Amino acid sequence: MKIISLKPRTYIWYKFFNSFFTGLSIGSIFTIYAPLKPSIYSVGGILLAVGMLIVAKFYEKLMNIHKFFFISLFVEAVIFLLVIYFLINPYTYMTALLVYAGYQLTFVFGAYLVRAETLIVRKKNLLSIIDIYRQTGYLSGMAGSFLFYKMLEYQIGITSNQDKVYYLHFLLVLVEAVIITVLIRSFKKSF
Repeated sequence: MKIISLKPRTYIWYKFFNSFFTGLSIGSIFTIYAPLKPSIYSVGGILLAVGMLIVAKFYEKLMNIHKFFFISLFVEAVIFLLVIYFLINPYTYMTALLVYAGYQLTFVFGAYLVRAETLIVRKKNLLSIIDIYRQTGYLSGMAGSFLFYKMLEYQIGITSNQDKVYYLHFLLVLVEAVIITVLIRSFKKSF
């Protein structure tokens, strides 16, 4: 399978849902990461910086639509697996460590994905629309998580932060499945 082009309208929705997920989940990491020691963040930051340096070294080979698609899909698959793992095994030290390491792994590709997206999209007006949808998705996700937490608290009586974050992950797994589907449909393929 060879990726031949981007479908802009579908890709815009991928960016919306991707940012919606980020907005929904942003507050939950503080609860999930609670067991980790501060030194873990230092080691993680060092490994992240080294990983980003390595990826940057290979930009020349990675800056094409085919690699962009597969790296984007890899990043989304890692996040999907992390959400499922958390639902199966919540609130252990190992879960916190794996979730942190998994997110750091996805962040290694962050700068690459932004730069490659700019090169692949090319059109200034489309980049503007993508950023508007990205920010709208992020704001919608943060508002959605706020409403979700308040609904759990006032409608169902769930007050524990850990329980709220756990139940949010059922929504996150659905959103991530939508993200992966929309990402795949964002690219025209040739077989």
